[in-house]
Amino acid sequence: MARTAKKAESLAEESQSMADAMTTVLDVADENGTVQWSDVSDDITSGEWGRLIEQGILVDVDGEGFVVDDPEGVREALGQSEPDTTTTSSSSTSSSDADDDDDGGWSRWDKMAAGVTVLLFLGYSQASIRNTIGGVLDIGLGPLADALPFYVIIMVLAVFTGLNSTILQGKLMNMEKMGEYQERMQEIQERRKAAKERGDDEALDEIQEEQMEAMGDQLGMFKQQFRPMVWIMLVNIPVFLWIYYMVQTSAMVAGAGPVMVLPLIGELSTWNQRIGPMWAWIIWYFVCSMSFTQIVRKALDVRTTPSS
Repeated sequence: MARTAKKAESLAEESQSMADAMTTVLDVADENGTVQWSDVSDDITSGEWGRLIEQGILVDVDGEGFVVDDPEGVREALGQSEPDTTTTSSSSTSSSDADDDDDGGWSRWDKMAAGVTVLLFLGYSQASIRNTIGGVLDIGLGPLADALPFYVIIMVLAVFTGLNSTILQGKLMNMEKMGEYQERMQEIQERRKAAKERGDDEALDEIQEEQMEAMGDQLGMFKQQFRPMVWIMLVNIPVFLWIYYMVQTSAMVAGAGPVMVLPLIGELSTWNQRIGPMWAWIIWYFVCSMSFTQIVRKALDVRTTPSS
């Protein structure tokens, strides 16, 4: 029993989501006597459910469900003296909301942003949409284009979009949770390899089932990665379309001399001059954007991949 309490304490220290998961199963066990996956699937992830079984917090009772091994010890590890229906109910609700965010669950605003982003994408092929967006942004950016060389404007906008991307990724991506996903999958692979080497077919079957359950975690990780991209494109696409719009005007296409001199390429007579399959302004924009984005990420110490 003391061993179960120690494992519960270790899981609680590992992450708040695991502590919330143990609180949820304790609450259900107090009400029903046993816990089944269907009872808690809306409140905890399949990965957390698997960890509770793996660590012996939940024990199977002849196929009738699971019980919490040493519930008093688990409560003590969580800092709970006794069951509190009001507290656990509130905790379960907040845990569900937190897990939705951790799993990359999209809110109504995320879905609306995705819909607007899809419409903005049409601006690349539909001149009417591109000209409308470009004309609106030109109200604010036009004076800047009159005051600065166009290549400097592209550099300024590249800094802006790089800063926007970095901040949104830092705010919307939970690297700690994504790291947990990767560690869990790596642990499963190592256990599978060990079981295969010793020829343990029963363990292989159990690990295979656990891998299938962990697919939900993989989906959550994918959503975590894609969610900030929607908001990034919602800002960056209009900026890109404004540059496209400006390049099509006579002021940006023609001039008395070269519009710019690029290393290894030489003088550019117009911004829509083709360099290979792409226009010169697209190449210059992406060079500036990628360069300044890396600088901003380093300066703000924002990670875009889980630490190993």
